[in-house]
Amino acid sequence: MAPGILIDEPQQQISQPGLTSKNNDDAPRDIFPDGIRTSGQHPPLYDVLKPYSEFPKEITGRTVWKREEFINSPERWVHPFTDEEVQELSDTADAFIASGTPLEGISKSNFPLPKLGKVLEALRDDLLNGKGFILFKRFPADVWAPQKNAVAYMGLGTYLGYFVSQNGRGHVLGHVKDVGDDPTQIHTVRIYRTAARQFFHADDGDIVGLLCVHRAQEGGESDIVSVHNIWNILQRDHPDVAELLTKPIWYFDRKGEVSDGQEEFTRQPVIYLENGGKGRVYSKWDPYYVRSLTRFSDAGIIPALSPEQLHAMKVLEDTCQQEALHMVLEVGDIQFLSNAHLLHARTAYRDFAPPAPRRHLLRLWLATPEAEGGWALPFPDSNEKKRGGIQVNNTPPRAPLDAE
Repeated sequence: MAPGILIDEPQQQISQPGLTSKNNDDAPRDIFPDGIRTSGQHPPLYDVLKPYSEFPKEITGRTVWKREEFINSPERWVHPFTDEEVQELSDTADAFIASGTPLEGISKSNFPLPKLGKVLEALRDDLLNGKGFILFKRFPADVWAPQKNAVAYMGLGTYLGYFVSQNGRGHVLGHVKDVGDDPTQIHTVRIYRTAARQFFHADDGDIVGLLCVHRAQEGGESDIVSVHNIWNILQRDHPDVAELLTKPIWYFDRKGEVSDGQEEFTRQPVIYLENGGKGRVYSKWDPYYVRSLTRFSDAGIIPALSPEQLHAMKVLEDTCQQEALHMVLEVGDIQFLSNAHLLHARTAYRDFAPPAPRRHLLRLWLATPEAEGGWALPFPDSNEKKRGGIQVNNTPPRAPLDAE
């Protein structure tokens, strides 16, 4: 792909190898239990991307927040599950397990939560349109068996969005755990499978959930920031960086998790405007996926990162570090975050020595399609139920109970 060819390239159509349906929302049920296939990663619709001149100089509203607002006010962002809510969740999880329904087939319709569901539906609006995060406490992760933990946790997720696959194996229930992968091999290794630091980033789903099952001996702590607060700071102090982040000159690695006929990388901006909708600013960013492409830039297939881009990356990370709200996930804590207007990070960690269990978080990526209140993304799958995520050909969804 020549670096000078940007906006005028032909649009890539959504590739769906092996499907007879033209829509991922009507996929074969013998492969996808709910009839919905994860859409996967796609380049943006270049012809609807907005130039920097159309971006706001300052953002206001519920999505703009500073850590000082929350550090000493946990009641604003922490929700301990009540005994009644835990019991309702327990009963519904037990009934689901007794039904024999595969975990991949769990849905809002077969996981009724008459009371807790109302809490989750209100939370969904706050995740999408408000501050964008919540920390639940008192989930009985150290009491329930792994299967019940998974069922109850995924059952909660059905009230916030649709599960999307998180890797080429089709995992709709992910496991953030050090499995011994080498974090220096960033062109092949996913950092969540290591104990290395994760820089500020967003995942390929509208909402990400993390349930802490086991803690590390030290480290592994969580930081989050409001993208809209970061944008305001960049516009004020580093407008050159803000402008560069809106240009579709950033290449993102797909680390081999591609369907037949798809490219090994995508080219896109870091900061976008919605394609209609409320016209909001949102971000898609992960520096590991940008830095891992030297095998293509060294071969002249894509341009190498410019000094200006490297500077922008440093300014963005440093600004996020300065503005971050810090939290520690204890066993039984569940963190839900927006990937549209939040970035999140994790410190490096060290596990307890064996035979103690390793740090282990269960992860969900949840899609919130445009037709159901999600943001209007300038991507070809904005209206699909399971937009985003990672889908390789017709790999079926799987919900393993531990890391693989």
